[in-house]
Amino acid sequence: MTVPDIRLRPLNDHDVRPEGEHVVYWMTSFRRTRFNHSLDRAVELARRFERPLIVLEALRTGYRWASDRLHRFAIDGMADNRAAFRGTGIAYHPYVEPEEGAGKGLLEALAEQACVVVTDDFPSFFLPRMQHAAAQKVDVRMEAVDGNGLYPMRATPKVFARAVDLRRHLQKNLPEHLNDRPTADPLKKHGLPELDAIPAAIAERWPAASEDLLKGAPEALAALPIDHRVSVVEMRGGQKAAYDRLASFVDNRLDAYGEGRNHPDEDAASGLSPYLHWGHISPHEVFWTIARREDWSPERLSSKASGSREGWWNMSGAAESFLDELITWRELGYNMSSHRDDYDELSSLPDWAHRTMAEHAEDERPYIYDLDTFEGAETHDDIWNAAQRELVRTGRMHNYLRMLWGKKIYEWSATPQDALEVMIELNNKYALDGRNPNSYSGIFWVLGRYDRAWGPERPIFGKLRYMTSDSTRRKLKLKGYLETYGEGSQGDLFAG
Repeated sequence: MTVPDIRLRPLNDHDVRPEGEHVVYWMTSFRRTRFNHSLDRAVELARRFERPLIVLEALRTGYRWASDRLHRFAIDGMADNRAAFRGTGIAYHPYVEPEEGAGKGLLEALAEQACVVVTDDFPSFFLPRMQHAAAQKVDVRMEAVDGNGLYPMRATPKVFARAVDLRRHLQKNLPEHLNDRPTADPLKKHGLPELDAIPAAIAERWPAASEDLLKGAPEALAALPIDHRVSVVEMRGGQKAAYDRLASFVDNRLDAYGEGRNHPDEDAASGLSPYLHWGHISPHEVFWTIARREDWSPERLSSKASGSREGWWNMSGAAESFLDELITWRELGYNMSSHRDDYDELSSLPDWAHRTMAEHAEDERPYIYDLDTFEGAETHDDIWNAAQRELVRTGRMHNYLRMLWGKKIYEWSATPQDALEVMIELNNKYALDGRNPNSYSGIFWVLGRYDRAWGPERPIFGKLRYMTSDSTRRKLKLKGYLETYGEGSQGDLFAG
């Protein structure tokens, strides 16, 4: 259960307090009870100090884009976690702010008598700032644990400019980390002193989420001061839903993943990205599930670190294609976010992209749409509008169409900055997997990140990669997709 040192990062200069009454795990990003390095670390420290463990999972109301959709997905996970912790002797406290700022002081109160506070190391959105501020307020050691990927974020020596470069680095260095996987079930036989609940005075001041809220009662969600216009979607959150999604993918769609995932009508994608973003499932658990399915062991790894997308794992082509997305491309985004503070700004783009955008800044745009037009799926392009409707209605967007979606926003915006703001706003507002390092990878790929200069040079795009709806229509199977999300399809755009 010992977590490798490279995954640990102190957030303040305080010492641990062995005489404290308990250990606190502040669960912020890895919202699960299985395969969780942070939970492993908290249990490890609680054993060392022979103290009970308190797990605090909190949900703020005041963060940007807080909505029924995002809250419901997160609270689904809280309900699953409460069931998993019940009867284990580990005190779990699911707290949902009833109003903005109501949770202020909760962590400090729990930390006042703590030996140490453990939390999750997530390099994106408001979480790093929130944790830094909290670490300065508590008077005991707080440390963050990296459970984001198979390869520790801080094992990367630099920002990788291309996927092939990170892939080559991983092929050389990942094998030594593969077996540093978190515990499958750290709640089983943990051997800690038992604690049924957090101290009564703290629970009275900051009561746990209500039964109605955890069960998904619409009226309980409606009472929260969040955006109710972004409605709950059919896809539910939590560990159980994540496991069901993984099992369905492995059993029914993995074999078709390599080619089929590009075709909207074939629905071969895994659908796991929201669960990975919210921490309801671990990439380690996903990886080892695929490995078992392939009857694979590390001895089958190729010794040649060429950076090739195929052949290194010595698995089936479909499995290798999926693992390249799960590991190389997913962890490429975490590499950027963990090394650069401007991961969500134009300044992070490569020099060639800045030059070509500047050279074509004055090119006439065939259309210029504002945010409301984009948001309402009211452009002239039926494929683009269908992709936007899918995002608004379901909280997801087909992977290939997400690329086209971004390219057209760039083409139909007055400036690159305008395009960036629209992409971030729409993706982070509606996507269940938004506000993630991979969200920014996808958005900034549109603007040249992780890509190269392309020819021939074109108006507006310059040397940026060019995509059209006409070529998409020719290449992809779209008939069923357009029937579901095209103009005149059933369902009001902003209805749940």
